[in-house]
Amino acid sequence: MRIIIVGCGKVGAALAEQLAAEGHDLTLVDLSERRLGELTTALDVDSVAGSGTSYHILQEAGVQHADLLIAVTAHDEINLLSCLIARKASGCHTIARVRDPEYVSEVGFIRDELGLSMVINPELSTARVVSRLIRFPSAIGVSTFAKGRIELLDLRIPEHSRLDGMAVCEINSLLHVNVLLCMVHRDGQTFISKGDFILRAGDGITVIIPPREQVDFFQQIGMPNDHIGSAMLIGGGKISFFLAGMLLDAGISVKIIENRLERCELLSELLPGATIIYGDGTDRDLLEEEGLSSCEAFASLTGMDEENILLSLHAGRHSKAKLFTKINRVNFEEVIESLPIGTIIRPKQTTAELISQYIRAMQNSMGSNVETLHQLGDAEALEFRVAAHHLTGVPLQDMPIRPDVLLCCINRKGTRIIPRGQDVLREGDTVIVVSTRKGMSDLQDIFENKESEARQP
Repeated sequence: MRIIIVGCGKVGAALAEQLAAEGHDLTLVDLSERRLGELTTALDVDSVAGSGTSYHILQEAGVQHADLLIAVTAHDEINLLSCLIARKASGCHTIARVRDPEYVSEVGFIRDELGLSMVINPELSTARVVSRLIRFPSAIGVSTFAKGRIELLDLRIPEHSRLDGMAVCEINSLLHVNVLLCMVHRDGQTFISKGDFILRAGDGITVIIPPREQVDFFQQIGMPNDHIGSAMLIGGGKISFFLAGMLLDAGISVKIIENRLERCELLSELLPGATIIYGDGTDRDLLEEEGLSSCEAFASLTGMDEENILLSLHAGRHSKAKLFTKINRVNFEEVIESLPIGTIIRPKQTTAELISQYIRAMQNSMGSNVETLHQLGDAEALEFRVAAHHLTGVPLQDMPIRPDVLLCCINRKGTRIIPRGQDVLREGDTVIVVSTRKGMSDLQDIFENKESEARQP
């Protein structure tokens, strides 16, 4: 696909890297020639220096032949105007990043009236991710599918767990639960787990568990799943604002510590149910006075990665709270992920996932759309919609499914089916697959055949 990216900051650069790796024809537009130079050298893509709100600049970037324009500058109005000009100039699909909370209630109107394909608010999307994780205290990651009906949970097997030393094929029979273990993450590698795979304490696992069996499963494997009733958020930015509203709606008490007086006053007006503290979140005495030792969820959401890391390390030593740490940069990623700082939150990654999901759906070649996409480290989880196909009605055990792919759930008219060998796919189903093979854009790609091989970048 021919794609123009307007804005080459953190999100734009991450998108360019991901989309270039998937074989798309990219042109980057940014005011900074230095940033453009760095990206074009690293990724071998085209670029045009200038404003995305200039019709002539967009023409030079090839908007008249583009399939999609993505505007992700730091300014909402520039993003919206760039998309509007692109729509008028060529009728291409457009995606705009819009961050101002004042626009949240108007997103539908803005999208429809400007003819945008998609409007993304990274902070709102990130807040939704954290709020889901707070609902599952034992999980370190939650990926939702089927419009929230199905959830993949990322867990870490604790020491002395019953799962330590157990083969994957033994889980359901020994624990008397209906659980599907999709992937295992061990020593920096991801495995699509077969039945004879032996689990170890410390492994990261991705599972699908029916809601009615979740409490029993967590108890049996030694992972408490007690309800979280209180949360402390450090930093009163956009993510904290959205997250606090979601937690308050769920009956969770919220305390926000923010060091800007004007922001505290605004948050007090917008979030009357929350406790807003004006102070320095790195002040150890203040944290203790405000109940760090007794809080059940702690999220460090300031604008500085180093500060967030130190805050989470401190909270981990002085409380039993579930930790969330916002990280913007990817430098020293392996070191950061090895630290005991709980769940790492990356807003730009959330944005890139949503955009990649839309692009995969645009690419579909046989009507099997990518409904949902989640990046799971060096693997992906995708939800496809099943169209009329010669393999519908064929038992899964007779399908030529690739060895690096696991079909882990079928959603049929709102009913979850954890698939077994005799189950079949039907037109209209959505299916969730996980794979260590990235770049799949069509249901056909999960099968071993020459047609799917030919489409891979």
